[in-house]
Amino acid sequence: MPAVNPNFEDEGDSPRVISPFARTTSTVQTRGGGGAGSWALWLVSSLLILVIIGIVGFFSYKYLSDPYRTLEPFPMDKYLEDYRSMAGNKFKADLKVSADLGWKAETGRLMVFTLQNDNRPLVVLIPPELSGLFFEKGQNYQTSLEVREGGLVYADSCEKE
Repeated sequence: MPAVNPNFEDEGDSPRVISPFARTTSTVQTRGGGGAGSWALWLVSSLLILVIIGIVGFFSYKYLSDPYRTLEPFPMDKYLEDYRSMAGNKFKADLKVSADLGWKAETGRLMVFTLQNDNRPLVVLIPPELSGLFFEKGQNYQTSLEVREGGLVYADSCEKE
C-alpha cells in the first residue's frame, strides 16, 4: 500500500491541502487606555513636523532672497592681471572699507576697499543712486560689482553686513 501524506485529503482527482493550523483558534486582545497615548504621540509628531518645515522654509527663503547668489565672486588676481577680459561682467564681493577718496555729486563716491580674503586695495566707484549709504572705515559690505570701461569698478548695489 502506498504511503499517505496526512496533509492531503484525496477528493477524487485533485488533492486538497489541509493547513496544520486549521483547527486552532486565536484571539487578539486590545490594550486598554491606548487612545490617550496615541493622541499625545500625534501631537508631538505634528509639532516636530511643523518645526522642521519652519526651519527648512526659513533657510530656503534666506537663500532665495539673496540677490547676489547667482553672481561669481570677484576674482582679484584676474582683475589685476588684465581687467579688460572682465569688462562688462558683474561679480559679488564681500568688501571692507579702507578709505574714502572723495565725492562728487554727479559722479559719486570713490572708495578704497579690501576683499575679506585679500588685503590688496580695490578702488570702487559708488554711484550717486547709492548716496544714502554712509561708509566708515572697517565696515563690511556685500556688493554687486561691475568692471566697466577703463577698468574702473562700479558698485551696482551695496548691503551692509
